[in-house]
Amino acid sequence: MKHILKSLSFALAGLFVIRIPVFADVEPDIVDIGSQRELFVDRHIVGELKGTSLKLHTPQLMPPISPARPHGHYATVLRADDKFQFYYRGDTTPGNHWKKGWEQYHEGEVTLYAESKNGINWTLPKLGIYDAHPTFPAGNVVLMNEFLVTHNFTPFIDTKPGVPEAERYKALGGLAYQPHKEHLEVRSRRGPGGLKAYTSPDGIHWKKLRDGPVVLEEWGKYFDSQNYAFWSDSEQAYVCYFRRFIKGYRGIARTTSTDFINWKPFVEMQANLPNEHLYTPCTQPYYRAPHIYIALPTRFMAKRGSATDILMMSTRGGDRFDREFTQSFIRPGIGAEGWANRANYAAIGIHQTSPTEMSLFLTGGRRYSMRIDGFVSVNAPLDTSEFTTRPLKFNGSALEINYSTSAAGQVRVEIQDADGKTIPGFSLEDCEPIYGDHIARTVVWKQGADISKFAGQPIRLRFEMSDADLYSLKFN
Repeated sequence: MKHILKSLSFALAGLFVIRIPVFADVEPDIVDIGSQRELFVDRHIVGELKGTSLKLHTPQLMPPISPARPHGHYATVLRADDKFQFYYRGDTTPGNHWKKGWEQYHEGEVTLYAESKNGINWTLPKLGIYDAHPTFPAGNVVLMNEFLVTHNFTPFIDTKPGVPEAERYKALGGLAYQPHKEHLEVRSRRGPGGLKAYTSPDGIHWKKLRDGPVVLEEWGKYFDSQNYAFWSDSEQAYVCYFRRFIKGYRGIARTTSTDFINWKPFVEMQANLPNEHLYTPCTQPYYRAPHIYIALPTRFMAKRGSATDILMMSTRGGDRFDREFTQSFIRPGIGAEGWANRANYAAIGIHQTSPTEMSLFLTGGRRYSMRIDGFVSVNAPLDTSEFTTRPLKFNGSALEINYSTSAAGQVRVEIQDADGKTIPGFSLEDCEPIYGDHIARTVVWKQGADISKFAGQPIRLRFEMSDADLYSLKFN
């Protein structure tokens, strides 16, 4: 027995000796964030949480938009240079819905339009694009007589450098036919489905980019959702997130293109939890950090009266969403209205509507507000806790943070080298205590705020926090 134990101890010691250099030689991953704003919707820059945690914040329901103007599913809110633009679905014969038959139902769909200076008070401009229709006396129709396209017509403002002014706005819309006799008969007369592309100089006057679909019909299964595309600077491509059934559940796929016409084969996103339906992708670049895509998909509960709520996910490209938070972001709420069949869909569009607030919009004309960058925070209790980033490289000369504390709380920041050693002059004790509530606050140490000498070098940031939330950081 002694011989066996002695042999085992030598073996374990050998393993120990072998493994030490392996770990010692491993360089920690260094995240180069340049001067990009970083949020905590994922763990991209999160190192160690000691007593702190990532907290998902809840949007607040605001008073109804004025005048009251309910909208249907698959709405889009864009922000142009001088106005907000709202696109939503209407029906020339509302109230009949599926009683008219599948083809007749979709035949009557139109895309309606509203404008606003502040995202809260809206007007319905008389556009005069189509002949007056009694259902839409305001004349705010931007698209009609485009079979299936107006079911989910979803525009965006193209930010690709050098895009022609006549194509400043682009859009996708359309459905795929399902393998039903009625659908196949309609398809034989109407032609194939799929996502069709449109362009516009102003978001009001639209024309087809080409006659046939640009995103193939067989990819969708069945595109009966809101399928949104946008230009991604970080990926240098157009990106489209669309509905697809994946292993029997409503899920999300994505495809990319460099010209908005030829799209690469799709990939199915790893997004769903087991037995989970995600009805809409609702994925878009966040306006203050467009390399981060925020998704507000609709979770669909078929066995609970088709009730729906809104989730919050994120991705930086690739084939998966970050599901740091699996709980609901926006619940159906008190009252039967929010628990009705498919009652909750988030519109595309997260926009700043005051110096400190951003807004998002839900079915029925509801507006929700959040603090700017306020999806998720590194949260600390009153007891002093810590958060340390992964090793970072940055460009700039000052550190800006978006934070909030209680009257009793505070934040201090320390700069460390990549190995976690405090850099003299930038310790916690050298940092001026930070308390209050600011969207943008520059961190200052005894020798000032200038940290340009560390630019391009790997560093870590250590935050000492008490009854505080840290929402984002950025090097300016």
